[in-house]
Parts: sequence; structure tokens; C-alpha cells
Amino acid sequence: MSFNTLSLRIQSRLALAQSARQQSGSLIAPCRIYRRHLAVAANPETTGSKPAIPRPSPPAGLQIFDRAVKRLQRDRAASNASESRNVDYLRDEVADRLVERLYDINRSYEHVLDLGAGACHLARALHKPRPPLAPFAERIKHLTSVEMSPAYLSRDDDSALAVPPSTMKMSRVAHDEETVLSTPVAADGELALPSNVYDGIISAGSLQWINDLPAVLAAVNRALKPDSPFLCAMFGGDTLYELRTSLQLVDTDRLGGVSPHVSPLADVRDMGGLLQQAGFRLITIDVDDIIVDYADVFALLKDLQAMGEANAILGRRKGLAGLGRDVLVGLDGVYRELHGRPEDGGSGDGTGIPATFRIIYMIGWKEGGKQQRPLKRGSGDVNLKEVLGGEGRNFGKE
Repeated sequence: MSFNTLSLRIQSRLALAQSARQQSGSLIAPCRIYRRHLAVAANPETTGSKPAIPRPSPPAGLQIFDRAVKRLQRDRAASNASESRNVDYLRDEVADRLVERLYDINRSYEHVLDLGAGACHLARALHKPRPPLAPFAERIKHLTSVEMSPAYLSRDDDSALAVPPSTMKMSRVAHDEETVLSTPVAADGELALPSNVYDGIISAGSLQWINDLPAVLAAVNRALKPDSPFLCAMFGGDTLYELRTSLQLVDTDRLGGVSPHVSPLADVRDMGGLLQQAGFRLITIDVDDIIVDYADVFALLKDLQAMGEANAILGRRKGLAGLGRDVLVGLDGVYRELHGRPEDGGSGDGTGIPATFRIIYMIGWKEGGKQQRPLKRGSGDVNLKEVLGGEGRNFGKE
């Protein structure tokens, strides 16, 4: 099969997908931005969609990601501190938007856990002034930051980006966030971090690398005090779909098959079901698309490596993002052809390519005695037909 035939097929599939999204009203309007300058397009995908359907949990011990490799990637990213700080734009933006959601919850916190802290992105965002509001750090007495890479966790201790002193006490724990809430550390079964003690748990851009996500969410629920929130932001859905489709085409043309170069990611409906399964109540989920323009595909891959966000799937190929020289040669041109034009979401000026990062934001509450609860079925005393002014199924029909 020729390269041109494959290209036409991929373009045809993209056109069909774009047409379907337009008809469903869930097409994201492209936002033109350049590297280190972010813009966010609200995604109406969660509005009016079908309720989340809980999906079965993966088998116990299922391993998708190599956690040792992921720690090594973050260690290497932290070893070049200046380059690593230069690509903080994505996680800093996610942390800022999580803090904005914290302001919507009118309460103060004794002890908050930052799960997957990275280079303390959330701690810095908590100290950022947001006039006329005071920094949110003033509402937290103690923040515990957990990160699997000690080098990444302490990357900015001796720099101008160090977390500023404040009334908020901060402690750090170098431990794998996948097991920190459930791994016994003593003969008596004591957990690495205590349970039922946190007034809030926050995770900003780390949970997409967890193998057993249902187990971690259940452990988070156990660690929270009753009526306490869990706030999370993770990459999911169509993140880097431009890179995925381009790699599929180049792999098929050059290697005769497709290899997993980009990690599998959870969908927004998957997360709703998993939170319910873990015991959370009053769940709220929304989605943002952050679109970043890069000079070329090599700049994108370099930034992903500097972030410590390179591929960590078990059985992946070695090399730059698992790509061979013959694949890299054609990747940039295919990427530009499929996604670089204005109608494909590109800048259209031939100087950059877009990369989409879909962020799933979630808020779930541990069940508590003071929480609002729905009334019992059949206890309503107002007829919905009277409120809507319609006649049941015939409402709105002529």
C-alpha cells in the first residue's frame, strides 16, 4: 500500500470524526497559541452527556506502566534543572487552575496531601496572590507533598522558584504516589501515610501514570476525613491525538505496523465511574483543552522528555520516544500535513504545529454526615410536567 493512499485514508477518517463532533456540538474551537503561552478552550463534552457507567476494575496486579522507568525519567529531568524549569508551563497552568477551583470551596484546611507533587507546582500556585483574594496558602496549616522522584521534589530548593516561607507548614515525602497510601512499612501494618486524617487531597497532573487507578482512588477515599474533598487534574482523552495519528501513519508506512508510542489515557466518563466505584459523592467533572504551538515535532518530543512525561509503557521501543531514525524522518512532515493547516487546527503559517493536552478536572467528596443528600424517590410534591409546561413525551412537539 502506498504512502499517499494511507495519507488519504487518515485524512478521510479525521474529516469524518470532525463532522461527527460538529453534529454533536462537542467540537473544540481551536485556540492559536505558541510555546509557553497557553490558552484554554472549554469542552462542552460533559454537558448533556450520558451518565457515567462504572466499568470493571482491571485485574489485581495489572501493570501497564513501568514505574521504575517513570521515576528514572523524572530524575533525569530534574538533573537538568534549567531545562526542566523551562518546560514547567504545562503543570504550572494545571496547578493554577486547580487552585482556582479550591477558592470555590469556602473552608480552611488543617492538613492537605499533594499526591504526585512533581517540583512542588501546587505549593507555588497556593502562594500566588490573586487580587483581591489572598494566597490560598493562608487557608492551609500543613501541606504534605508526595513525589516518587526525590530529585524532582527538591529541584528548586536553592533557586528563586523555591516555595516562599509562609504560615503554611510544608513537609515532603519521597515515595511512589501509587503505593504511598496503601503500602505497609512496619510489622504491625502501619501505612506509609496515615488514613482518615487529611482534610483534603489534591493531585495535579500525575495520576495518568498510575497502573491500578481504582485501588489508588479507593486509598485516597480512605485517607480523607469524612466530608472532605479530593481534587484532581490528569491528562486524558484526546491528549496528543495529533501525535498519535501521525505516528500511526508513519509506523504503518515505514514499519508495516503500529507500536504504542503514546501512553493510553482515561476518558472523562471512565473517571466518573471510577470515582463512584471508589465511594466518592457529589462528583463534579469538567474538561479543558490546552493547545500549545511548537516549532516542529522534535521540539514537542524534547519538551515531553524534559517534563519527565515521555512514554513509560511496558514493552515500549527504545530511543527518542521509542522512535527509530526512519520513523522520525517522516514524522514531522506527516504531522504538518495532517494537523498543520488551519482547517486541521494548525496555525496555517507553516511555522508551527499544534499539540492538544486534554485535562480532566475532578472533585469528589468523601461521604459524611453533614453532606447534602437527594430526597427519597417518590417524595417530591411538585409535578415536573407543570413546571415545564409540557405533556410528558409530547413536550416540545407540535
